[in-house]
Amino acid sequence: MTVVERRLVVTEEAGLHARPAAAFAQTAARAAAEVTVAREDGTEVPARSVLSLMTLNIRCGDAIVLRASGTDAESTLDALERIAAPA
Repeated sequence: MTVVERRLVVTEEAGLHARPAAAFAQTAARAAAEVTVAREDGTEVPARSVLSLMTLNIRCGDAIVLRASGTDAESTLDALERIAAPA
């Protein structure tokens, strides 16, 4: 199975804490794709877990890597990017 990877800088003012983390995890949970989130230091967690996302302590301005595999990997990463880095 192909893994799609996307690097981005978090622009959400709250980072991936509380409400944005919950929205992020819910979006990942609805997808068929398996998604992980990694910090630049290599720490990686499943995107479906709010608690795991919170342990990464991702703040506005931090760079992260999203990795997804599955039938809707690209569209899932698009949706997650809109949450973490809204235009």
